[in-house]
Amino acid sequence: MKALIYLLQQVDIKQKLKDAPDDSYGTGIFIGTMIPFVVLVAIAYIVYRYNKNRIKDE
Repeated sequence: MKALIYLLQQVDIKQKLKDAPDDSYGTGIFIGTMIPFVVLVAIAYIVYRYNKNRIKDE
C-alpha cells in the first residue's frame, strides 16, 4: 500500500520545469515543494511552545 501511495505522489520536478510555460513557474514549484516542510516546522514549534508554557505554569 505504501509503495502505491509513493508512486502516485512521486513528482518529476525536472520534467515540470522543462514543460513550464515561463520562468516564473519554477518559483511556484519551489514554493510548492517547501510548503509541506514549513507547515511541519510550524506545527512542531507550536507544540513545543505549548508544552514549554504548560510546564512553566505548573
